[in-house]
Amino acid sequence: MNHYPTQVKTIEKLKNSTNLTVSSTEKSERLVLKNGHLIDPKSKIERDMDVAIQDGRVIEVSENITVEKSDKVLDCAGLIVMPGLVDMHLHLGDLFDIYESPLFKAAADGVTLGLSPGAGNTFMAPSLLGAEVDRGLPLNVGVYLGAAAVLSTLLNADQLVSLFRKELDDECMAQKMTRNAITNSTAHLTIGIKDHMGHFIMTDEAIHAIFEITSKAGLVYMSHTQDPEHAKRMVKLSKGRPLHLAHATAAGCGTHADGAKGMADVLSLVDGEVITAEFVSSMLLPNRGRRDGLKINEKAQELAYRALQDGKVKVIISDGQSGSTMKGFGNTADNLPCIFTLEKLGILSLTDAVAALTWNPVQLISKRTGNPFFEDYLGHLGKGALANITVADPLSQSAIYTIVNGLPVAFEGNLIREGFSAGCLVSRDGFSHRVGVGDLALYKS
Repeated sequence: MNHYPTQVKTIEKLKNSTNLTVSSTEKSERLVLKNGHLIDPKSKIERDMDVAIQDGRVIEVSENITVEKSDKVLDCAGLIVMPGLVDMHLHLGDLFDIYESPLFKAAADGVTLGLSPGAGNTFMAPSLLGAEVDRGLPLNVGVYLGAAAVLSTLLNADQLVSLFRKELDDECMAQKMTRNAITNSTAHLTIGIKDHMGHFIMTDEAIHAIFEITSKAGLVYMSHTQDPEHAKRMVKLSKGRPLHLAHATAAGCGTHADGAKGMADVLSLVDGEVITAEFVSSMLLPNRGRRDGLKINEKAQELAYRALQDGKVKVIISDGQSGSTMKGFGNTADNLPCIFTLEKLGILSLTDAVAALTWNPVQLISKRTGNPFFEDYLGHLGKGALANITVADPLSQSAIYTIVNGLPVAFEGNLIREGFSAGCLVSRDGFSHRVGVGDLALYKS
């Protein structure tokens, strides 16, 4: 028996939709970014350029765009214009975080896409986050499901693969997963699965099942990397299947082994293709980490710098926010300072440092999901790309403008209310501007 007839009618309309365009019968006015210094790693552009945006997309990038009377203009003189920051490991309010507003702080810090790795996230997480997107969020957001939660139902590995591919029938889900039709209709809207040895230590059989699911369904498999021995175990069990080592710099903090040795051990596992890794921006700064998180060993930090220089590790994340209940080791406020610090120290060129928080994570996500959408529309400012842009001041090392899907959402650390409708839900399928769950309280038919 269906307990949610009205709600399900709403959900069914949107179950398989991925909204990538701004629907409009007339073209909107242009937003033109003038006089900025453009850094676009994909296009290998590093020079003064103007950028024009219309209907949520980049429509022109050139040295001198003629401003029309109807245009809105942002003067970016003295500022760095880059693709919007992509933070693929950012706690965004999971585990009933009600005290702080990490979503909004992330947008003010220049993040345009954040993926939340709550290891306890259940199949309900996409619907809960989707409801917030429907009600309005100033950035694009997605979730990783918790590995233990994914394996907690009666569904076997093959059925879970079918679920994430949107091929599992409703009757099977209702009998083996949950009677909640809302959860069943949105459970596939995830970017990946994360195991967390600090929350649940799984059996070899369970880990093998997650590898089967993620590799066959096209999901990112992220593993908590703090204990080098756990990382070694995960890589051994991977057997050639993709694995992403989360906040690998945490292994250099000395909590489970000598910091330098732990960092070296984890880096020895990384091949940059099948076994990839990410570093926490806070731990790459001169203070080597936040006092409310962990500080990386000095020698371990040097090893991390070398791994960046060698291209062994290409992705940087925040793992923030510091003020959240479910906090990570860093903070989104450290992302831009990390970019400028890596250039100043000669670790990376400015273009390569920007790539670590824009184009590189987008490439990784696109490869793991098998979805070209991410590379086509995100992480760069080519014509036709979704207009996700971070404009930063190299002197204050902070975000001046954050633009999400063509809408300015933050200016000088202050949120712009108009931009609260800018965000989309991110899943392996791409972007969903509306999920439908946020409308259920209104009982729409």
